[in-house]
Amino acid sequence: MKCLLLIASVVVAVAAHGGHDHSHSHNQSEKSDQLRAIVKLEEPNGGKVRGNVTFVQDANGKVHIQGVIVGMPEGEYGFHIYEKGDVTGGCGSNGGHFNPDNKEHGHPHDEERHAGDLGNVVFNKDQVANVDFWDHVIKLSGPYSIVGRAIVLHSMADDYGKTEHPDSKTTGNAGDHVACGVIGYW
Repeated sequence: MKCLLLIASVVVAVAAHGGHDHSHSHNQSEKSDQLRAIVKLEEPNGGKVRGNVTFVQDANGKVHIQGVIVGMPEGEYGFHIYEKGDVTGGCGSNGGHFNPDNKEHGHPHDEERHAGDLGNVVFNKDQVANVDFWDHVIKLSGPYSIVGRAIVLHSMADDYGKTEHPDSKTTGNAGDHVACGVIGYW
C-alpha cells in the first residue's frame, strides 16, 4: 500500500510540473532560434585598426550589434554595410552601401536611409570604440540580409546625408575606408 501511495505521489508531482523542467530546454531552444553573425574588422595593410563585431537577430527581427574596435583616434567615424563581401582589393572592392530599396543616405533612425547606414561609432581617448546598438532594417536572412556582405569603418564621421557636400546623400561624406571585413554566420 505504501508503495502504491509513493507511486501515486510521484505521478501527481510529475503531472503538476508538466513532466519535466521546461525552463532549461526553453532557454536553449530560444538561443538556437536566434540568428547570429560575426565580422572581424581589419585594416588591409596590417595596420593597427581591428575589431570584432557580432550581430544577433531577435524574435521580432531587430538586430543587436555589439563589439569592440580599436586603433582610431578619439572621435566619431562612419560605420556602414556594403553590398559586396569582396575585400580582395582591400576595403575598396566592396561596391556601394547596401541599399536594396534604392534610397538616399540617411541616419539609422530615418525612414529615408540605405539599409547599410549604421551611423557612427565613437572612439574614446584610449582609441577604443565599444559598439552596442540595435537596428530595425538589417537582417541576418532574407532580402535585407547582411551575411556575406562587407562592413566598413570610415576615416571621418557620417553626416547622415544632412549637408551640402556632394557625397552627403550617397556616403554621408564619411571619407576613406579604413578597416573592413566580411560578415559571416556564427
